[in-house]
Amino acid sequence: MDPDFLNVLTQPSALDQFLHETVIAKGEKKKFIKPTSSTNPRLEELKLLLIDWINRTLQEEHIVVKSLEEDLYDGLVLHHLLEKLGSLKLDVDKIALTEKKQRQKLSVIMEAVAKCLQLEERQLKWSVESILAKDLLSTLHLLVAMAKHFTPSLALPPNVQVETITIENTSRGLKTASAVESITDNKENTEAQSNDAFDELFRRAPDKLDAVKKVLLQFVNQHVGKLGLNVKDMESQFSDGVILLILIGQLEGYFLNLRNFFLTPGSPTEMLHNVNLALDLLAEGGLLNFSVNSEDVVNRDVKTTMKILYCLYSKYKTKEA
Repeated sequence: MDPDFLNVLTQPSALDQFLHETVIAKGEKKKFIKPTSSTNPRLEELKLLLIDWINRTLQEEHIVVKSLEEDLYDGLVLHHLLEKLGSLKLDVDKIALTEKKQRQKLSVIMEAVAKCLQLEERQLKWSVESILAKDLLSTLHLLVAMAKHFTPSLALPPNVQVETITIENTSRGLKTASAVESITDNKENTEAQSNDAFDELFRRAPDKLDAVKKVLLQFVNQHVGKLGLNVKDMESQFSDGVILLILIGQLEGYFLNLRNFFLTPGSPTEMLHNVNLALDLLAEGGLLNFSVNSEDVVNRDVKTTMKILYCLYSKYKTKEA
């Protein structure tokens, strides 16, 4: 017996119970998160953030998720989540009570997810069977992929890793292998590999910043000017989220109810609410192609603000052309 397997389940009774409850057919291989990783603070942070994200997204549906393993396996929450985020209508019953129906429902959902995320089967880190089996590792990979695609403004904790053990039932018995698996991106590596145009602009051509700001402000005023507004200071006038919301409303044809945001925010909390709403609208419209920390906008980080405006500029200038 591989010693790694015994390290995971140190007591014979735990080993017997595990083998009794977990059926691994001959030739089958399964991967699990080691119990030693289950108390990882970064993993707990990610789980709580994803639960909060789901509950906020499905607030109007009065759906409350408390456990990623227990509340997502039957497909009900994933069904609502995908329809809400992807503006889709899935041809499948909302409620599936039998395992057969749940498997069929999950098949439709997984196919729709792969299509939305433009992923091939070999790229998937989850499956119908693993979600149905309440596999936490697969569920986390699925939710992180959906959050990154549909809500890129969501600040996922970086560098979340777990220790895993893979168990394979071979003709010679159980074969195990341990590994460390990443669930969220390594922020340092991502930033090091980034070739973002604005990073290059700020680093190598700061003398051209004013010219870029001028073009972006002209674009903004071309649209918000129709409402009698005039933006002159990029650093300060976007920090409360109001101008950004109005601009999005003008470009996307949204009617923004005044009860949904603060027209004259009087505190950083109200400003943050406005910016988060703006980022959510951008993400829902597929207009945001990078992760944003909303506090950077509130704190007047000009590079972040310019990158957001450029996402809008590049789309609508192309349309106007």
